[in-house]
Amino acid sequence: MSEVRIAAEPRTTFGKGAARKIRRSDKVPAVLYGHGIDPKHLTLPGHEVLLALRTPNVLIHLKGEGVDELALPKGVQRDPIKGFVEHVDLLLVKRGEKVTVEIPVTTVGDVNSEGLLDQQLVSVAVEAEATHIPTGVEVDVEGLEIGTVITAADLKLPQGATLVADAETVILQVINKPTEAVEEEAGEAAEGETAEAPEGETAEAPAAE
Repeated sequence: MSEVRIAAEPRTTFGKGAARKIRRSDKVPAVLYGHGIDPKHLTLPGHEVLLALRTPNVLIHLKGEGVDELALPKGVQRDPIKGFVEHVDLLLVKRGEKVTVEIPVTTVGDVNSEGLLDQQLVSVAVEAEATHIPTGVEVDVEGLEIGTVITAADLKLPQGATLVADAETVILQVINKPTEAVEEEAGEAAEGETAEAPEGETAEAPAAE
């Protein structure tokens, strides 16, 4: 995994007002913690942070006055409407140490034409060196038959990564496609739930607890 260098400035002002002022200047308040150090409050450039966070488990090299550290994003707050980053919690890491992270699980290929792929998990927990975190794990589902189940133990993890998740955790399975009769029943049930009550009758509200 490549490192992304981001300039970091020490932050000495706190509170909602100070945070809003930082964001208005297109910057992001952040906190660096871990390895028993006192948390360091930082200000980071907003655009660079937004770009960096597009990569899962991105390794960030913080460089600035009094700061020269490697970190992993562990908590990101975003504006619920506009999506920009409002705050970042960063975990301090060292070269060579191992960390536990969630990596994406993706599939390639198509299952048997009579089956339907049911992917229950889109990520899995693994342990890897902080500077060699895999970008994800791929599962080949080409031609898998109905009834096939892929568990965490079946994943072919990249070299250097070890499984942390329960080995029996179901990642995906191939199930029967719903029949026309089942789809019709589901549609009728949905229509019944939305049907109006007969004229002159009203639904009773549930009693307050």
